[in-house]
Amino acid sequence: MEASTPGRTRRGRATGSPLSRAAVVLLLSAFVGLASPSAGYFIRLPRGFRLTQDSLKIVGSSDYPVKVYVLLHQKSPHVLCVTQRLRNSELIDPSFQWYGPKGKIITGNNTTQVTSTGSLVFQNFEESMTGVYTCFLEYKPTVDESAANLQLKYVIYGYREPRFYYQFTTRYHAAPCNSIYNISFEKKLLQILRKLVLELSCEVSLLKSECHHIKMQRAGLQNELFFTFSVSSLDTEKIPKPCIDHSCEPSRRLLKAKNLIERFFNQQVEVLGRRVEPLPEIYYIEGTLQMVWINRCFPGYGINTLKHPKCPECCVVCSPGSYNPRDGTQCLPCNSSLAYGAKACG
Repeated sequence: MEASTPGRTRRGRATGSPLSRAAVVLLLSAFVGLASPSAGYFIRLPRGFRLTQDSLKIVGSSDYPVKVYVLLHQKSPHVLCVTQRLRNSELIDPSFQWYGPKGKIITGNNTTQVTSTGSLVFQNFEESMTGVYTCFLEYKPTVDESAANLQLKYVIYGYREPRFYYQFTTRYHAAPCNSIYNISFEKKLLQILRKLVLELSCEVSLLKSECHHIKMQRAGLQNELFFTFSVSSLDTEKIPKPCIDHSCEPSRRLLKAKNLIERFFNQQVEVLGRRVEPLPEIYYIEGTLQMVWINRCFPGYGINTLKHPKCPECCVVCSPGSYNPRDGTQCLPCNSSLAYGAKACG
């Protein structure tokens, strides 16, 4: 958890109209000059995963099942029915047969296809497609030799990106807790924060807003607003212009959004420090901004760097023998769980 640590500062404040123009001007003054940097848009790839030419075509192994990771609702890489050695060899009269969790895969299926060269390709990968796939290859090494046979196994996993986001908490000196001016100020603050991160394809969501009476040492009772809000990247379907540049990755855009928000609150302190007139009724309390990074997976998915080293930060569908009932990041052990993507034990 990262938190601001400077001491909290309070000074004399103006009385009278709670949400005077001064409170709004204070927010706008901090906002001016904080135009977010331009950012492209992106095609979602998991953090820690880098697209290479080899990752578009995956070869098998005669020694162990090869793990393949496919982002849900996306096209898969080509899963080849050859080993690395055979990929570079001449095969005479090859024939390929693929079997999956639902039996033999027929060429020409709309979602699952076997190419003329024996590659398995998923056009729109669904969670239910996760499982063990086996390819049977028969070929002649030379015209005069008898046919050779090879069996290759793959475990193909569906995965999602983590629902990672930043969660901020902060406090403002407030008007009386039953005042409508606090509600107006909250709307204005959220409007500014959302505009601040819009060009980064991020969004701000208010999680909680509360007003409390605070007893201060030698200062009597004061009213304070407690805000909790999250900053997250927009979902893929909300991104109009895809790109694959690393600066478009959700984690990078979120980091830029976090820095902008921290600068915005720091500038509120600077604007307050330059004021010669009394403070407005509602103002940011220095040192109260706190932030924490949160990772979450969808139920039935989890992150496991030991089991999935090729996709270490992916929310991979839980394997048989495990489940994830909520939005945690781990698949929990369960001997009675026999299916992929289990959300309950049993």
